Amino acid sequence: MIYRFANFALDTELLELRSARALVRVEPQVFSLLVYLIENRSHVVSKEALIEAVWDGRIVSDDTLNSRINAARRAVGDTGTAQAVIRTFARRGFRFVAEIDVPASLPPGRGPSANDLPASAGPEVSPHRQEAPLPLPDRPLIAVLAFANLSGDTEQEYFSDGITEDIITELSRFSELFVIARNSSFQYKGKTVDVRQVGRELGVRYVLEGSVRRGGDRLRISAQLIDAMTGGHRWAEHYDRKLEDVFAVQDEVAHTVAALLAAHVSKAEAERTLLKPPAAWQAYDYFMRAADTYASFHRHFQVAAVYETRRFLDQCLAIDLDFARAYILQSATQTSTYVLPLDADHLNPAAIDAAHRSADKAVQLDGNLPQAHAQLGYVLSFKGESEPAVAEFERAIALHSNFTDWRFPWVLVTAGHPERAIDVAKAHLRLDPFAVPIARGFLGLAYYMLQRYPEAVAPIREFVSRSPNHVPGRVWLTATYAQLGRLEQARAEAAELLRIAPGWTLSGRMMKAMAHRYQRAEDFEHLADALRKAGLPE
Repeated sequence: MIYRFANFALDTELLELRSARALVRVEPQVFSLLVYLIENRSHVVSKEALIEAVWDGRIVSDDTLNSRINAARRAVGDTGTAQAVIRTFARRGFRFVAEIDVPASLPPGRGPSANDLPASAGPEVSPHRQEAPLPLPDRPLIAVLAFANLSGDTEQEYFSDGITEDIITELSRFSELFVIARNSSFQYKGKTVDVRQVGRELGVRYVLEGSVRRGGDRLRISAQLIDAMTGGHRWAEHYDRKLEDVFAVQDEVAHTVAALLAAHVSKAEAERTLLKPPAAWQAYDYFMRAADTYASFHRHFQVAAVYETRRFLDQCLAIDLDFARAYILQSATQTSTYVLPLDADHLNPAAIDAAHRSADKAVQLDGNLPQAHAQLGYVLSFKGESEPAVAEFERAIALHSNFTDWRFPWVLVTAGHPERAIDVAKAHLRLDPFAVPIARGFLGLAYYMLQRYPEAVAPIREFVSRSPNHVPGRVWLTATYAQLGRLEQARAEAAELLRIAPGWTLSGRMMKAMAHRYQRAEDFEHLADALRKAGLPE
């Protein structure tokens, strides 16, 4: 269905919003919000109904809702003052008020074009607007977009995503290349994108995109390398192989692209294999299912996704008991249930001990995997072994000069190295511009520990706005406001902290666990004293 209004056409089948001039890029959540408002334009939509429809009923702050409403308005050339398209009704909700043409369908495969729209045009909006293009480093920098799943079965999405992620990892082995992290390059999944815009938003010179078609025991992988500065194609190829040859195809794609981009890829690097494939591709298939399920857990934080991930891992390890990457993921799930209040594993020493055993097993099986050392380092940080934790992350980087992990700044802060944490956090955000929200929280916490409170506010506040129910984030923001003498704001944040964590106290279980992780007692007291200033209970 295509809804036409003002200077725009919204296609619910192709998931596209177009102005007369160009495709308008909007986040999927904002697109869903627009569709819901349009489909319910006959009445005022309450905030509760909007949250239920767009966020599946999850708890969402007013700031988050308002930011999405504002993003929707910008996408369609509206403003909070004009409200010519989306009108706010105080204490009641929102309504789509622009005049809508009768919905129509277009021929299959054709999206709305400029001919389908009025002559004037609204602004083209990027989902992640930046003030200026990111600088290009000396080495070639590439983003690998999520390969499209052409299998005709949405259940195969995990397979194309897994292949894309492994190509990213293979490319990252070459020190002559900078490779954007999966989290950021996957922001464009399922969207019609202009690679030149991708280049500007991610600060890359090259973009690799492709598709995967799986049928029976056959596999076709297509890939093309595009110059993001000009939009010109540099290389394209497709591979028709049996499923058991999937590892060879990934390796061939990575080596071909590396050879095209890097002037001198050393023979040693080209021959070094960091991701040893399992004995059978069936084990790899179960692993990719597990990885995809665990990624969904990080979107919704439902413990059922953790249990399903573990079931897939059990099936993977039943086929190949020496598959190191499965143990890394197993350890990650065990760390998640230790850290988060999801089940009886929360802050249970037995859970973190299990995570330790799994990470140790991964390192023993394949000591060349940087991800194994990083996971082991992360687990050690929760056991209060800060310096060994830092050493494991350093081993990961020594193995893989491009390796980056959003958790390393946190480990450095707890080990008493906030200056280095700032450098590491900034380097990570360069390779992962759309990093998980807490990555910016860790940057702010490092500033806090150095008593650079004005610089700490913005990254911590951004983290809290994107993850409003994250307890440590509220703790850090409360403390920062208190240290700045902004006690009214500190008390407001403290009230939010107690709302989302009733019964929270300075001497409670969560704060004791936090204290255990800090190498220097004075760093923890630096936080605790500020929380007392904000009036939080002992």
